[in-house]
Amino acid sequence: MSAGIRSEKPAGRFRRMLDRLSSSEEELQSAELRQDTQATGCTRICDCADRQIVQVTGTLRHVTLRPRAGVPALEAELFDGSAALDVVWLGRRSIVGIEPGRKLIASGRVSMSHGRRVLFNPKYELRPLGQE
Repeated sequence: MSAGIRSEKPAGRFRRMLDRLSSSEEELQSAELRQDTQATGCTRICDCADRQIVQVTGTLRHVTLRPRAGVPALEAELFDGSAALDVVWLGRRSIVGIEPGRKLIASGRVSMSHGRRVLFNPKYELRPLGQE
C-alpha cells in the first residue's frame, strides 16, 4: 500500500495511534501548534507575504537582546508549526512575559529581512499559562 493511497483514506483510530507513536516529539508539537493556529483564526506563518498585515500565533523559541543601529532590540523567534518568524521590539531590553516557551498572538505588518519574515514592534497578546 503506497503512502499516496493511505493519505487519501480517512485515518482510523488505530492508524492515528500508530502515527502518533511513531512521530517525534517535535512533529507532535508542530501539529499541535498548527491546530492552535487554525482554531484561533490566525494566519499561518508560512502563508505570510512581504508587507502583508497579519495576525499570527505560536510559541517563542528563542529570545535574545541584540542591538540594531545602536538601539537595543529584543528579538524573539515565533514558531507556529509551519514556519518561523522573527518578532522585534525596538528600544526594549526586556518585556515581562516574553520568554522561551511562552505562547502569544502577534499582529502587525510583515517585512522581509535577510530572507526571514520579521514583525517590528507588533501588537501582542500573551496566551494564558493554563492553556499551554
